[in-house]
This record gives sequence, structure tokens and C-alpha cells, in this order.
Amino acid sequence: MMTDSRIRPKIRYHQPADGTTPKDTANTLSANTFNAITVKGCSMIRLPRLTAQLPALLFSVLALAACGGSSSVDLVGTVERRALELAAPTSEIIVEVPKGEGERVEAQDVVVQLDTAVAQADLRAHEAAHAAAEAALVESERELKRQSDLRASRVSTQQAFDAAKRRRDEALAMVAEKEARITQVKKRLEDLTIRAHTSGFVDQLPFEQGERVPAGGVVAVVVADEAPWVRVWVPARVVARTSHGTEADISIEGFQDQYTGKVSHIARESEFTPHYALTERESAHLVFETRITLDDAPAELRPGLPARVRLRLDAAQ
Repeated sequence: MMTDSRIRPKIRYHQPADGTTPKDTANTLSANTFNAITVKGCSMIRLPRLTAQLPALLFSVLALAACGGSSSVDLVGTVERRALELAAPTSEIIVEVPKGEGERVEAQDVVVQLDTAVAQADLRAHEAAHAAAEAALVESERELKRQSDLRASRVSTQQAFDAAKRRRDEALAMVAEKEARITQVKKRLEDLTIRAHTSGFVDQLPFEQGERVPAGGVVAVVVADEAPWVRVWVPARVVARTSHGTEADISIEGFQDQYTGKVSHIARESEFTPHYALTERESAHLVFETRITLDDAPAELRPGLPARVRLRLDAAQ
């Protein structure tokens, strides 16, 4: 995060009408200097003559206060894109990596394949248990029908019929449980094939083929094909003149073209200054994280690139 994103206005010193020359205009303004300056975004400001030397930076602050602030603010930030982390559902060995870093992927493309031997064995075991449960259900239904016929003939008791009905219900529940177990194992088996959830390109592959990954370990990072944005921190003193849709001019390291963008998100809470130290003096250092979505960004624009942003501030209220 920028430690100080305040801007310094561009000052142009105008020579006095009497023809005298200001002394050391880079740092001070002398008493002989006609106090007229031009600030970017404001008309020329004429201030009373100063009887003592005044630091140029302080004079700039006075000028900004007099004109109500600049029409734009220069910021620096980084390019960001939505990145999806693909994690391993369980600890398994990577048996195949069909896609390499930097390669394009489409939705549902296989990025990493984990070992499925254990999951397939579990599936076979649960399928066998399911078959046994179904056989028990068939037997219990046959016994229930026999007890029903015997009761109708007044040969069997009501107690025997109720016991047969209970065994049939238990067999039904066992079959339902085995079917649910099979569904769980199939889902776990499917999850061992790590697929891309959106189109984009593979940004990172932290593990190599043959390595065992821990449960929950990130095995791939896919950068989505969505409009990138620039993350900047807007000073608190100008955030009131920044809103959703505020336009910005953007230049990106390594690209000659200039890009445009619009503010798409402004953080609800400020950063940097602790709440217990929120004094009037320190409030000037408060900043708000802001996203500026780029228009017509090139496909090869990678996250992390430094960017310079000129934010066109809204009109002062």
C-alpha cells in the first residue's frame, strides 16, 4: 500500500510587474515576489504579498485550499485479475498434469489429475454392500408377504407379522444408506479430477507430477478471462469526490498504449491509520482501497504489473 498518496500541485511562479526576479523559487517565495500561482485544475490564484520567506510546499497547500482542490489526482497501483485457486479435496499423489503454466484452459478442462485408486476401491466396496442390502430387501419382502398370507389364514400371529414388517423396513433403510454412500464416493472420485471452473490461463502449478499434495493444498491457480482492474488507494481528502463510474486514465508498465477505466469498487472502511489514533492531523493519511476496471484491456495483461492512474475527480460539492 502507498504510504503517502498525496499530490503536490504544479506551481508556476509569475514574475512581478516591477521586473524583479524571485529568489530561490524552488524552495521559497521572497517578499518581492508577486504571489500569483497556477494550480492544475484551477484558475490563477492571487494571494497577498508575503512579508517573510515561506516554504513552497506550504504555499502549495494554501493554494489548494484557496481553489478547492485539483480536478484530478495521480495514484500508483497494481493490475489485478480474478484468480481461482484449485485445491485437492484429499491427500493424494498427482498422476497427470495435462496443462502447463501459461497455457489456456476452458471451463471443465482437466488441469490436474490425482490418483483415483483408493477412491475406486471404495466405490467397488460400497457397490458390493449395496448389492447385499438389495438382496436382504428382497428376502425381507418375501418373508413379509408370507407372514401376511399366514395371518390372513389365521395360522400366524400378529407379532410375527409385525416382526417381518420391521425387518423389511430396516432392509429398505439399509439400501438407501448404501445408495447414499455410493453417491458420496462417486463425488469424491470426481473431485480427484481437478477441472477449471472458467476459461482463462494457468498461472501457477505449485506441485509436480508424482508429488503427494496435502488435503486442501492448492494444486493450480487459474486466472479468469474477465476484465482486469487496477488496485489503488485513494486519499481520504478526495474520496468524497470519487464514486462508482468515476473515470481514470491508466498507463501500465511495459505497455505504450494509454487505457481508460472506471471506478467499480470503493472500500467501505479506510486503512492505514488505527482507529484509536484518529486525530485531525493523521486523518490526512487515511486511504480507501479502490478498484478501477479497465476498458479494452489486452489479453496478455498479467496481474502484478505496476500502473499509474490519473483519477478524474468528480466536481466539488
